[in-house]
Parts: sequence; C-alpha cells; structure tokens
Amino acid sequence: MEYNVHTLSNGIRLLHVPSASAISHACIIVNSGSRDEKEDQAGLAHFIEHLIFKRTEKRNTNQILNRLESVGADLNAYTTKEYTCIHASFLNPYLDRTLELFNDIVFHSIFPEDEMDKEKSVVLDEIASYLDQPEEAIYDDFEDLVFEGHSLGRNILGTTESVPGITKKDIRQFIKDNYHTDRIVIAVLGNYALNKVVKIGTKHYSDIPANLYTPSRIAPEKAPVVIKILNKPIQQAHAVLGMQAYSLHHPYKTGLLLLNNLLGGTGMSSILNLQIREKYGIAYTIESGYSPLSDTGIFTLYFGTDKEKIDKAWSLIFKEFKKIKDHPLTEVQLQKAKNKFIGQIALGEENRIGLIISMAKSLIDYDRIDDLQTVFSKIQQVSTADIANIANEMLDESNLSTLTFYPLG
Repeated sequence: MEYNVHTLSNGIRLLHVPSASAISHACIIVNSGSRDEKEDQAGLAHFIEHLIFKRTEKRNTNQILNRLESVGADLNAYTTKEYTCIHASFLNPYLDRTLELFNDIVFHSIFPEDEMDKEKSVVLDEIASYLDQPEEAIYDDFEDLVFEGHSLGRNILGTTESVPGITKKDIRQFIKDNYHTDRIVIAVLGNYALNKVVKIGTKHYSDIPANLYTPSRIAPEKAPVVIKILNKPIQQAHAVLGMQAYSLHHPYKTGLLLLNNLLGGTGMSSILNLQIREKYGIAYTIESGYSPLSDTGIFTLYFGTDKEKIDKAWSLIFKEFKKIKDHPLTEVQLQKAKNKFIGQIALGEENRIGLIISMAKSLIDYDRIDDLQTVFSKIQQVSTADIANIANEMLDESNLSTLTFYPLG
C-alpha cells in the first residue's frame, strides 16, 4: 500500500495513506503504556487515556465528545502495555476537525480534580467488572507470573489500591517523561493529497515543544516456571499456560506467529480446536496467543472447561504439543498453514481503522512499514526447520508456567 511520511521539526511524524473511500480513518499513537509506570502508579497510563476526554483548556466533556459525534464520526481510545492510541473514523470533510481535536485532548487537557475523582470511580468499576470475568482476569494474573516483578506483569487498568492514589502531579510527570515527540505518529488514511495532510498536520502539531526519546525501558528477566492453582467462586475451571517469548525484532517472530495461528489461532480449524473441542467436546473455548513486544513477548494458551474434565484437557493439550515436536510439519502441511495465515492477513486489511493503527505502530517499532508482499514473503521464508526449533522451545512442558482458576466446592 502506498504511504508517505512527513517528519515535523519536533520529531512528530505524519503518516499519510491514500484511499478512494468517502470515509477516512485517523489515529494518534504515543509510544507509552502501562510498562512505563512506576511501581506505585499502576493504571496511570490508562487513567490518563480516560481523563483526556474530560476537559481541555477550551472544551468541556460534552464539547469534546460532540466535536466529532455531531458529524456522525466515531471517536475512541485504548491503552496497552506499550502504547496509548486515540482513533477516529469520519467523513472526508472533517480531517481538520479530527486532527485539531486530537491535538486538544492529548496536549491541552487540564485534568481537573473533580473529573479525576469521578473517573477514578469509573475505572474502579471497570476493574471490578473485569474481575467478574475469570476468562479475562486470568490473563492478567498469568502475566504477573511470567513477568514477575516487572511492570509488564501489572494490570493495565491498575488496582483498587493504586488508582485512588493517582495525583495530577503524577499525570503531568508521566506525560513529561513518556510522551516523546519523536515516538508519536499521527496517521491518516483517506482521500486526500499528501500536501493537504501535511498542511493540516503542521498547523496543529508543529508548535508542540520537542521532547525527544531517551531509551529507558528495561527488558524483563526470565521468570522461573510456576505451576499455580487458585480456588475461585466460579462455575467452570479456567486455565492458561505459556512463557515469555520472542520480541518484535527476533528472527523467529514470524515463525511463532505462524505456529501460534496453526496451533490455536483464528478460526475453527486450528489444531487444538479440532482436537479438544470438536473431537472430544471438552472445552467450548480453547485458543492460543502470541504478543510480541519491543524487547520481549508472551505466548499463551487458554481454555475453559468443567472441573471434572481439566486433567483430561491438560493431557490432550500436551499430547498435541508432543506430536508437533516429534513429527515436524511436512512442506505440504507448512504451505497450507502459510496459505491460511496469509489469507487471514489479507482479509484483515479490510479493517481500515485497524490497518492505519497497525501501520502507525510499525513506523514506531521499525521506522518502516512493510507492504503486504513483503509481509507475505517473510511468511513464505519460514522453514520447517524454523517451526521445529520454535516448537521445541515454546511447546516444551518444562518451560511452561500454568495458572488455573479452579471452582470452589
């Protein structure tokens, strides 16, 4: 896909992706997330993402929310371990309005005390709601095991102890320390000429003072393998296994993405779904996941089942792991897996807002954006030997930690 990048004097990059559609999509991504918080500030990055919609130097909450919604646009945001993202979808005439609003909420929010108090209550409700969903909460508890003692293991939402203690001073200092202008990308996918995007982007972002990035993140050490069972007042058993995995820059990243997709990724035809759910009817949901990060990653496998069936589920899962390790994929099997993965990626391109966000992240992570043919070529270059090496490491039972939420009674 064609794209253009224009860098402002303060380091902020404008990413322009042409599109013939009447609908445009834009985002501003800051390379800062929950891993950048201090130990006693868990939830701070996410709290800031909530608060920027509350009041700026010139707008109140209603004015912020209606600025785009009044013209039928969609505005939203999210926080991850390494990013904060605000994004919008809108009709083409409203590009200037969108980029101006991004500027206002990200760089001119005032974080009033009354709004902070209200939003703390909202976030605490969000945490409570999350804890009521064991299939979600177990991932956070598991990450805390795998990244023991490291900020990557902490819940993005924070805790009921940390959130109430967040102050305006904490917010201001976090933004100063982490909102680096050369780690910010404003990305636009729409039917515009490059010079229009550059002109509007320059108007709204060239006056932001430069705040350049100094590497400060510390990679996590490898945590010991842990086997942990927690009794919970739940009806069904939930379990996660996994380990730290390859980073965004590791040569095996693409291979693990491919193996993960084959094992328990998207679709009903994954190995584990066919064996555990379809053949034996043991688990309604069984899925694996791999999330590469800037200096590490995490590989997980989740399933939920009746407590009477959990031992059988573990046995079947490790049996499949052993089969993959003992009987490496043939060239034909690997090519089928590649074709499936490539097709899913191609279909994913139809999600325009997801596409522009992904491209903006790629610009931050790699200082480049690979086109689809380059992505597909990297997948095709994965060999059966690569998959065998990855499987022997990632599916080795002795390397894998497990966490189980087991029903009381």
